[in-house]
Amino acid sequence: MELSNKRVLITGGGSGIGLAIVEQLLENGADVTACGRDKAKLEEAQSSHPKLQIEVCDVTDDSQIAQLAKKIASEGGVDILINNAGVLENIDYTTGTQSMNLQEREINIDFVGPIRMTHHFMPMLKSKSESAIVNVSSGLAFVALASAPVYSATKAALHSWTQSLRYQLSGSPVKVFELMPPLVDTEMVSQFEGQKMMPPNRLAKVFVKGFKSNKYEMTPGQASLVKMMSRFAPKFAFKILNKQMS
Repeated sequence: MELSNKRVLITGGGSGIGLAIVEQLLENGADVTACGRDKAKLEEAQSSHPKLQIEVCDVTDDSQIAQLAKKIASEGGVDILINNAGVLENIDYTTGTQSMNLQEREINIDFVGPIRMTHHFMPMLKSKSESAIVNVSSGLAFVALASAPVYSATKAALHSWTQSLRYQLSGSPVKVFELMPPLVDTEMVSQFEGQKMMPPNRLAKVFVKGFKSNKYEMTPGQASLVKMMSRFAPKFAFKILNKQMS
């Protein structure tokens, strides 16, 4: 699927993996709108990339998404929706009482957010002759990281949902992609300093290459190894991953 002259909406596009993907999309001739909760980050991204359009929108707020969808529909709609926004919380159930609000927030952003976005933008995507949904999950969809239990669970859920979505839309104009990154060198995973990480720009280039060649499930770098190990030796994969990341 080509990117030139396609209108793309990406959530969490103001920093990290999202911003790296934004840069690659712009280089490939796409018309890109980045949305997110942090207006300052979006404006900073736009200052470095004047062609980038920005919208403040919280993926946990259904009314904000509906308002954004209405605005974009009035401007001609969207061809590609990239559900990238995410947060990772370290949660230790052995010490004290964990915040239920924090855990629900993580679920709302990482899993329910993509469902909300897809719900509101699906009519636009179906109206196009060729369109796409891209869900950014994680290699942790295959093997859970015990220190990030809710994050791992949301990514496993997102992977499962994406497979069902792809199957249901196989006869429609909407192609469904999933990008499952390994550990990527961003602020979100700064607590894992010292671990081997993929640079965001490298991940973004791998994504664009896979997207153009209609590779519907992308597991760059170590994510591919994690996926393979989860199939053949799931208990061993869980033990090794968590030992390495502890």
